[in-house]
Amino acid sequence: MTTTGEEDTTARGGPWWWARRRSAVFDWCLAAVSAAECAAEGVPFAWDAGIPAAAGVVFGLLAGSVLLVRRRWPIAVVLVSIAITPAQMGYLMGIVGLYTLAASELPRRIIGSLAGMQLVGTLIVTFVRVRQSMGRGDLDLGDWFLPFASIATSLGLTAPPLLLGLYVGARRRLMESLRERADSLERELQLLAERAEERAEWARGEERTRIAREMHDVVAHRVSLMVVHAAALQAVARKDPEKAVRNAALVGDMGRQALTELREMLGVLRSGDGGVGRVSVPVAAVSVGVEEGEGPCLSELEELIGQSAAAGMVVDLSVEGEVRSYGAEIEQTAYRVVQEALTNVHKHAAGAKTHVRLAHRVAEIAMQVENEPPPEVGSASSARLPSGGNGLVGMKERVVALGGVFVSGPTEAGGFRVSAVIPAA
Repeated sequence: MTTTGEEDTTARGGPWWWARRRSAVFDWCLAAVSAAECAAEGVPFAWDAGIPAAAGVVFGLLAGSVLLVRRRWPIAVVLVSIAITPAQMGYLMGIVGLYTLAASELPRRIIGSLAGMQLVGTLIVTFVRVRQSMGRGDLDLGDWFLPFASIATSLGLTAPPLLLGLYVGARRRLMESLRERADSLERELQLLAERAEERAEWARGEERTRIAREMHDVVAHRVSLMVVHAAALQAVARKDPEKAVRNAALVGDMGRQALTELREMLGVLRSGDGGVGRVSVPVAAVSVGVEEGEGPCLSELEELIGQSAAAGMVVDLSVEGEVRSYGAEIEQTAYRVVQEALTNVHKHAAGAKTHVRLAHRVAEIAMQVENEPPPEVGSASSARLPSGGNGLVGMKERVVALGGVFVSGPTEAGGFRVSAVIPAA
């Protein structure tokens, strides 16, 4: 089927090859008018040809009705109109057929060839008829009139429908192209919206995870030490009142520090526009927490280890390489790794000797926290420290996010080792 481009053929609601019913009605009306015209013009043709008038009328009806298939076979319509041009029939069919052909999606060379054939045919027929009329004396004009009338008539019957059809076809194809682009753009926008929603959901999940990790880092260590000191306070309250007082003071100090850090974090969460619950902006400050120097750094490791020592843990700190400063997020991550590892020792291996090693290398910083087996299997039970299992996961997420490597697991001696290497850049 040849597509003329006059209808959107993707959604058909009419009979046969018509896209719409009104298109079919319009073509039937055109075919009826063309058939009537050709039938009327068939009478003088029959007289000139010496055949019965009825035969000329029937021939005209058949020839003119070919216009009915102009949308499906425009080439056939144009060829028939060219064929009956010598009989001076089918002017309407020739004009409409040529317009339909020019508006179709057929190659331009086919359209140009058929239009040229119709132009030449009309030119020759007009030339012959005008010459015959002048020879009979029906027209008494100069010699200039013959070529002028021939050229003007052929161009008048050929050029306007051809140019109009080319314009309409080009405009229709442009509109279809714009419609396709609009549909494509709408699909792309919908896809982008879906991806944006997915990214937003992923970001919300990441924010919840990072906030939970920060809350764990801030609260878990100090609360664990508080529980350890409280257990020690309960054990020595009657035997050594002075030590009990010191432990109670440590518990109070650690509790106040934990509350201070917790208030600071909640304040950061509330600092974004929209109040509590909108954490997309301040989470960066919470998760990193160091761009303005608010987070812990490696210079505070000795204080951290001192707190663990005050809780009864024997901690050995060794530092290798030249001590230097790193990016705020790197120092905070290294600090949190050591902090969480010491917290785990308090929870699961109370009383075990612990070795903390820090190595400053050329392009990275490495840390390792390893504890020996606890002196008693149930030594940690007295403190009754719960464990959610999120500490190691949070440490690994922090280190991997900076492009580092994190390894943890039991040692052959029965202890536990936590190791991490973080790039210095």
